[in-house]
Amino acid sequence: MTTLLRRLGISLLISLSLISVSTSVFSAPKTLVFSAIPDQNQSQLVQRFGKVADYLTKTLGVPVKYVPVNSYAAAITAFRNNQVQLAWFGGLSGVRARLLVPDSEAIAQGFEDTQFETYFIAHHSTGLKPSDNFPESIAGKSFTFGSKGSTSGRLMPEFYIREHLGKAPDEAFNLVGFSGNHSRTIALVQSGAYQVGATNYKVWEKELAAGKIDTDKVSVIWKTPTYPDYQWTVRGDVDSVWGDGFKARIKQALLDMKDPALLDAFPRSAFVSASNDDYQPILDTAKEIGLID
Repeated sequence: MTTLLRRLGISLLISLSLISVSTSVFSAPKTLVFSAIPDQNQSQLVQRFGKVADYLTKTLGVPVKYVPVNSYAAAITAFRNNQVQLAWFGGLSGVRARLLVPDSEAIAQGFEDTQFETYFIAHHSTGLKPSDNFPESIAGKSFTFGSKGSTSGRLMPEFYIREHLGKAPDEAFNLVGFSGNHSRTIALVQSGAYQVGATNYKVWEKELAAGKIDTDKVSVIWKTPTYPDYQWTVRGDVDSVWGDGFKARIKQALLDMKDPALLDAFPRSAFVSASNDDYQPILDTAKEIGLID
C-alpha cells in the first residue's frame, strides 16, 4: 500500500510538472518577427536592425526579433507567408507585399522618404558631368541597376531612362547589370566595372561621409525628381494575435523612435506617419513600365 501511494504521489508530481511546463509554454508571449529588404551589406543590416529589435521589445513589451533575408523577393515572401509580421520595405517591395496580404498597411516612413531621390552616378572615364537635365549621353554605355525589385535602384531609374531615351534599358545600353544592392552599385561604378549606375541617394551620402567613395573616380551626374520610398508595413492580422490596438502601438513605437543612434543607422532624421495611399504613385509607375500587371 505504501509503495502504491508513493507511486501515485510521483505520478501526480510528474503530471503537475507537465501541466506547469505546458502552461508556461502556451502563456509565453508570441515573438513579433520583422525583416527588411537587403539594400546594403548584410552585416550592416544585422547591426542596424538588432538595435531596432531591442528598442521594440522594450517599448512593446513583447519579444521582437529581426531575421535577415537574402533578397527583396525573399522579404516579400516571408511577409506573405506570415514568417514576418512587420517589414522595412522600399516603395516597390512594399506595394508588392501589400497586394499579396489583404489588410496590410504602410504605417510609418522616414521623413526623407516622403521626398526620395535616385542618383545617377558615372565613372570619371566617361567624361560625364553633373547636370540638371537627364544625361542622354549615357546611352550606349554599360549601366548597372541595384536589385531588380528596388524602387530607387531599378523602378524609378528605369522609368526615367524609358521616358528620356525612348527605349528599354537593354536597348539603350551596351551592357545592363543588377548589382543586388546600392553599396555594390557604387563600388562597381567606382571600380569602372560599369560606366554608369543608379543608386539610393541616402546610401550614397552615408558612404560618402564614411570615406568609402573616391570622388576622383565616381560622381553624381543627375538626380531624379522626388518620389515616396521606404516604409514600415505591418500585416493586418497582428491585432488578432497580440490584442486589439497592437498595430497602433507598433506604429506609435516607430514614430516615437528618437534615439539618434537608431535613426542614424537607417539613416533617417525621424519617422512619420504613412498610409497605403502615399504609395499609389509607385504602383502606377510600376504598372506603366510593366513591373506589376
